[in-house]
Amino acid sequence: MRLEHERQSTNIEDRRGRRVGGRVGIGGGGIGMILIILIVSWLTGTNPLSLLQMTDALPGGAPVESVPTGTGGDDPQSVFISKVVGDLEDTWAQIFARAGERYQPPVLVLFDGQVQSACGFASAATGPFYCPADSKVYLDLSFFRELDQQFGAPGDFAQAYVVAHEVGHHVQNVLGVNAQVTRLQQQSSEAQASALSVRLELQADCFAGLWGHFAEQQSLLSPGDVDEGLRAAAAIGDDRIQGRTQGRVVPESFTHGTSEQRAEWLRRGLTSGRIEDCDTFGATR
Repeated sequence: MRLEHERQSTNIEDRRGRRVGGRVGIGGGGIGMILIILIVSWLTGTNPLSLLQMTDALPGGAPVESVPTGTGGDDPQSVFISKVVGDLEDTWAQIFARAGERYQPPVLVLFDGQVQSACGFASAATGPFYCPADSKVYLDLSFFRELDQQFGAPGDFAQAYVVAHEVGHHVQNVLGVNAQVTRLQQQSSEAQASALSVRLELQADCFAGLWGHFAEQQSLLSPGDVDEGLRAAAAIGDDRIQGRTQGRVVPESFTHGTSEQRAEWLRRGLTSGRIEDCDTFGATR
């Protein structure tokens, strides 16, 4: 990506180096959490959705410390992420402005090891996640090493896609999509609730692609960037993760979508650039 001349976001909380205690919790949209859920589900025979609901229900614990925001650290990776977040802020502000609305961006929290959020405690094993209770995205930069070495999805745009996906969950929260899905899930069977979760995740993928569409229009993408993003989306599909971690694929337990679906919805956003084309709930696949 060509971000040399882009601004850094000032909505960054750098909590790296802090030690926190407590149990692991998770808000909506954690990509890495699915690995833990699938392994525990396979070992215990428990429905993965039930485990996800249990983690969401964990209490927040001690009050979350208020940390002043800034641009984050001066190491190359955090500078890169800060610039990605800055461009995401500008893009979504323009999209909302066209609809006559004001966009309030999330704060991105950098941490290492573990962190406390309004959704509870989370470890690095959780992966990046968005907490709707405090409107913050949480990211341990070591996840990108895992994305490269374990998922086979290296590259700066692959990393940007992950951040854009989590910011996509924030957009859903602002638009009220999260609340609507939660209400529907409470009235649904486990299979229906899982299907709704998949639709939610695929829409966040499409929103990430929508940002990529405008980044490409600004000549911020380098040759090969789109392929990096599509490869990353496919690498974290439920079918591929289940096949690797438990040796079999259980479609009824999917919560994020197949590799094909995730890459397809990211591609739709990249191609269209229109938020109305990210209606995963009205789509037939």
